Amino acid sequence: MQVDILNIKGEKTGRSIELPEEIFGIDPNNHVVYLAVKQYRGAQRQGTHKVKTRAEVQGASRKLHKQKGTGGSRKGNIRNPLYKGGGTVFGPKPHGYDFKLNRKEKDLAKMSALAYKATENAIIVVEDFNYETPKAKSFSNMLSNLKVADKKTMFVMPEYNDNVYLSFRNIPAVNGCLLSDINTYDLVNADVLVLTESAAKIFSEENVEA
Repeated sequence: MQVDILNIKGEKTGRSIELPEEIFGIDPNNHVVYLAVKQYRGAQRQGTHKVKTRAEVQGASRKLHKQKGTGGSRKGNIRNPLYKGGGTVFGPKPHGYDFKLNRKEKDLAKMSALAYKATENAIIVVEDFNYETPKAKSFSNMLSNLKVADKKTMFVMPEYNDNVYLSFRNIPAVNGCLLSDINTYDLVNADVLVLTESAAKIFSEENVEA
């Protein structure tokens, strides 16, 4: 897959980069994408929900009235779930929502998400840039030049750059991360994927070495 390299003004530099078909050209597997997104979202949940059972609520343990002969139902004590303030039956208990996903499944899910972005022509490669000081306005102008200012953007760098990070940190529509930290959920959630030239080259280099 051949992609033109743009500068921060949104203009073609006359150079292009070949993104490997073994990653960006595969037939996407929808099920593993679903599993990867489900695992990611499940891991974000605290799972601290809790209700009290009849053994945990306050209240006397004496039987309210005799079992038979009253014409009423059998109630037990005041902590009965039928009463206000009584215990809850089959209520939620603390537990985790995360589950294990094999490494091959995770990798296939990420490649499938990248393949979808390639199919949708939602991948942009911009030449490497840097700021002497954090400049959110300059980063916003770059997004406008790339015509993605109104879209949810995933911006990927090969390594951490403090000034660049501080420039996009407070832009709501931008989710920036390192290439080593990309995950399926962020890829699926983004409208467009913006790679720096160095990050895009790593895809090709790793594919050649493999």
